[in-house]
Amino acid sequence: MKIREAFTFDDVLLEPAESSVLPSDTQLTTRITKNIELSIPLVSAAMDTVTESNMAIAMAIAGGMGVIHRNLDIDIQVEEVKKVKQSKLGKSKKSKKNKTSSLDNEGRLRVAAATTVGDKGFERAVALIDAETDVIVVDTAHGHSTQVPKMIDRIKNRSNSTQIIAGNVATKEATRSLIDSGADCIKVGIGPGSICTTRIIAGVGIPQLTAIMDCIEEAKNSDVTVIADGGIKYSGDFAKSIAAGADVAMIGSLLAGTDETPGEVFLHQGRQFKSYRGMGSVAAMAEGSADRYFQSDMGDTGKLVPEGIEGQVPYIGSVNDVIYQLIGGLRAAMGYTGCKDIREFQDNTKFVKISPASLHESHIHDVFITRGAPNYPSRG
Repeated sequence: MKIREAFTFDDVLLEPAESSVLPSDTQLTTRITKNIELSIPLVSAAMDTVTESNMAIAMAIAGGMGVIHRNLDIDIQVEEVKKVKQSKLGKSKKSKKNKTSSLDNEGRLRVAAATTVGDKGFERAVALIDAETDVIVVDTAHGHSTQVPKMIDRIKNRSNSTQIIAGNVATKEATRSLIDSGADCIKVGIGPGSICTTRIIAGVGIPQLTAIMDCIEEAKNSDVTVIADGGIKYSGDFAKSIAAGADVAMIGSLLAGTDETPGEVFLHQGRQFKSYRGMGSVAAMAEGSADRYFQSDMGDTGKLVPEGIEGQVPYIGSVNDVIYQLIGGLRAAMGYTGCKDIREFQDNTKFVKISPASLHESHIHDVFITRGAPNYPSRG
């Protein structure tokens, strides 16, 4: 058996190059699907502790997009979509505030929403289409299963104009299968998330950087876009995911502590936190996401085999500040590498493989931090 080498974000750095490009002059316009442009390559995760209407509105105003999770009754998820589409913040195409916002042809904020496979997933998808959701996300833990192409086909037959993101996958073969089924965008990532335990529980996955590159190699031949979903701890990881070829990155943990996520701020040992859990955690699966992991037939929650955990993250205020720092890191990377737009960044940037000592050297070392930075959170 031949075992190949694979890499994730901490295994590499971007090589600096001669540059006349200022970070502030870089252009970040990208596509989430062939038909939908975004001003920034950023979407919020379809998780029940990350994205409902408040987050989706904030993401669209900033130029990205939010994916409303599906651990909601169908009618409630539809109402969350309508809150975004009817938001007064997205009514005027001409306002300065909306110069870079993600708007549909009628000047409304764009929004995506998640569904699953099977008859229940199709019923949800139809309701979301009727609510004028811009993008439907067929969201499963293993997108290279026979049920996902069937769902894509059913949705496309219902509404051929509906844009579909499908996943999650991590191989060329899976990417090709979803493209052949009619997917407009491929979501890449098996187990890289901070609250995901798939790689430990099932022993399955591909390090995220290699997964992105493999899937991009297949998708680029068909003009289908790719989302890098998971494993992004810092803005540098975000930049690496885009340089590797992803059109957009999906973020969960870095947004989870913001005002715009569902849930209340709570105190723990004198500090403020918000809850954050994987959709493969027991609690999330019990509330509706078990079918994402193909365990919907388990009536007893004690029989579930979770692939995620529940936790808490520090409360950090407005999501706009997080978006600003993530985008600032990407712009800085493009300045260091001499790339004025996303296409140049992907075509011209070189990666270098680094050692564990290099990773240690890259982080803060030999000093006690007296004042933290908003883009360098403690990971302790």
